[in-house]
Amino acid sequence: MGRQPGFFDVEERLRELSAKGDDLERIAALVDFAMFRVELERAVPRADGAKGGRPAFDHVLMFKILLLQAMYGLSDERCEYLIKDRLSFMRFLGLGLADPVPDANTIWAFREALKRAGAVERLFAQFDAMLRAAGYLAMGGQIVDATIVAAPKQRNTEGERAAIKAGKIPEGWAEKPAKLRQKDRDARWTVKFSKARPREDGAPQVDLAVPAFGYKNHVTIDRRHGLIRGWATSHAAAHDGARLAEVIDPGNTASDVWADTAYRSAKNEAWLAERGLVSRIHRKKPPGRPMAARTRRANARKSAVRSTVEHVFARQKGPMALVVRTIGIARARVKIGLANLAYNMKREPPRVPRRLVCLG
Repeated sequence: MGRQPGFFDVEERLRELSAKGDDLERIAALVDFAMFRVELERAVPRADGAKGGRPAFDHVLMFKILLLQAMYGLSDERCEYLIKDRLSFMRFLGLGLADPVPDANTIWAFREALKRAGAVERLFAQFDAMLRAAGYLAMGGQIVDATIVAAPKQRNTEGERAAIKAGKIPEGWAEKPAKLRQKDRDARWTVKFSKARPREDGAPQVDLAVPAFGYKNHVTIDRRHGLIRGWATSHAAAHDGARLAEVIDPGNTASDVWADTAYRSAKNEAWLAERGLVSRIHRKKPPGRPMAARTRRANARKSAVRSTVEHVFARQKGPMALVVRTIGIARARVKIGLANLAYNMKREPPRVPRRLVCLG
């Protein structure tokens, strides 16, 4: 029979995880999560305890659990299981083997409370302020782009889709509250285009039109560090260019703004010029005419800079497995906002000036 595992066995296993490179340990060493406590307690007030019952879990602990979900694309049930299963998760949360773990319903309820309070935007802004205070200034200009975040597909009829698009509840749904709760009336279908693989016979490459359903994550990153500095959420069919003003970071120390042709419009050009910002937005091909060689070369130079933002989306959709499993844009905003915040925490910038703590 095997011997009974002891405390020092757990410590030895944690040392082995550290030697292998525990990303969560690095984040815990860099970020002082206590700086979020005041905002979290304001957003999720505690019960007075007069009615008794089990004491509430710590706010910072619950917030770190939501970040774990965002970092690894976990459902509430899967997150509860993995906290109990993984030593690296327990160490990140400051839990021992004998400590109670919040169940899936508790995780859901805490996230819902943050949604009702609109707190995720404030938490993101607070961490961004800490980044700037620690020396990660937004420098070198900014890059704007958007990506589709998939949501569970809705199987609706043409008439139901038309009613939803018009902002109405489809006929018969109101009489079935259970069905209505499971229908996402905020997400939208759209078509995204991607390049086909080159054909072996040398035929011209064509764009592939792929239908997609869900929401969009609109972001701006700073060119210097590649950190997300501004973000917004919309349904998937929303026009990217219409969100430019929502995501632009006024604190960037440089005036250049890079974006693809979706952001090129007279309105956006005027808006940037009024604020002293320099447009590095791709120019569109003239209708019915070939693009001028110098315009093509200028777009290529812009692409060399702009492509950096694709690395952000690749990380979020790859290792972070970002999808929206919830119903409605308010919950999608929380999900996407936490993913953007988690990305900034997971990203290892080229230098670490000092521990990110609240200076107030």
